[in-house]
Amino acid sequence: MLARPDIAQINLGVKIENERSAQAATKKGVEKINLVIASIKTAGVDEKDLKTTAYNLYPNYDYTRQAGRELTGWNLDQSVQVKIRDLDKIGEVIAQATSAGANQAGGVSFTIDDEDELKSQARAKAIEAAKAKAQELSKQAGLNLGKVINVFESQTSYPQPMFARAESLDAGLGGGGVPAPDIQAGENEVVVNVTLVYEVK
Repeated sequence: MLARPDIAQINLGVKIENERSAQAATKKGVEKINLVIASIKTAGVDEKDLKTTAYNLYPNYDYTRQAGRELTGWNLDQSVQVKIRDLDKIGEVIAQATSAGANQAGGVSFTIDDEDELKSQARAKAIEAAKAKAQELSKQAGLNLGKVINVFESQTSYPQPMFARAESLDAGLGGGGVPAPDIQAGENEVVVNVTLVYEVK
């Protein structure tokens, strides 16, 4: 069965490149990610819906035949996973984060908060359909069905992932704000497969 998702998740982050030292990369990265997180909160996202998913500090090397491996700078990647419960604010959250300095965005996905209720409804429909199919097959085969002696179930959810990448999104905007992207949630499909095993008389 199809249902409209009610939660969006997206990774937003900052990438710092070729700073002169690890300390400089860390300082710049911390300042930027703190501004990004503050902007996300300003857009209406609760602190409990923010989670750091990556923090990578690493050197950048250049290789030449004459000098061999030479340290040229330090890079820092830091990102947070943002859970957005108001789907109308997805574009606003992304726009505010990029305006605040985020230059990495990706992995947009949509989920359903209370999927158990949908699975219950899908299960009931699957059982009803399985019973009808069993009656039809037994009639065609000339068999009499007894009681159900076993039930097997498998569940599958099909989220609608989307992917986006933001790199210096304010470029070419004359210093103005970043436009809010139009992100469409679509629908998620929840599938419950049920197999009924009957006695045959």
